[in-house]
Amino acid sequence: MPELPDLQVFSSNLTRLLSGKTLQRITVKLKRSATPAAAFKKALEKQELEQVYREGKELHFSFRNGAVLGMHLMLRGQLHLFGEKTNAKHAIATLLFTDGDALVLSDYQGLATAALNPPHAEAPDALSADFTRAYLRQQLSGSRAKIKQLLLNQKVVRGIGNAYADEILWKARISPFSIAGKIPPAAVQKLARAIPKVLKTAEKQIRKSHPGIISGEVRDFLLIHNQHQTHSPGGAAIEHKSSGGRKTYYTREQELFL
Repeated sequence: MPELPDLQVFSSNLTRLLSGKTLQRITVKLKRSATPAAAFKKALEKQELEQVYREGKELHFSFRNGAVLGMHLMLRGQLHLFGEKTNAKHAIATLLFTDGDALVLSDYQGLATAALNPPHAEAPDALSADFTRAYLRQQLSGSRAKIKQLLLNQKVVRGIGNAYADEILWKARISPFSIAGKIPPAAVQKLARAIPKVLKTAEKQIRKSHPGIISGEVRDFLLIHNQHQTHSPGGAAIEHKSSGGRKTYYTREQELFL
């Protein structure tokens, strides 16, 4: 699944490629949707796309009339940019622009979503000014949740996914199995510093190695959540556990707080 650093790069590249284009036709095929296909057409067709930006784990396509198309790629969603002819299989949404370019969201599992004017989320984004150290301390205080699960909870902080939760916790030297409310203030401070550091560094790595990317995920540079790495930069063996369909990577360098 693409995570925050991937989506940051996708959004800027899509803005560069599509900004200023007028949407001629949109086709949406969703298994479940509270919004009828006709509503997408009425709100978006004949409108100029201004920009694409990231909100949490979603991409938002903002049009000049104020309408917003939200896309969540989920686990297997892919974005494809075509010329006049599109041949993407398992299309969820197809955006055809007046110049002949087309952007297609596809997903063979059919789980990727498209939404019209998605509601504003209450939880702060991991890279927003609202995600402060004070807010993080407040969310951890008294919590019996494991710290990794708390970081993955999009109602607490938006944008962090499985791979980067592991990278962040290793950077902060906190075990992913620690009880959030038991983490001492000094370690919480390290965690607060690690979150933006890891995410911004990853974004730079992706931009450098895959400057034009608009889909997929880049993970080969990760230090811990990486199946090709056996040891951390500090020399500790990388261990992993699976739970609920997720695999957690960690080392004994990370302190466990219980």
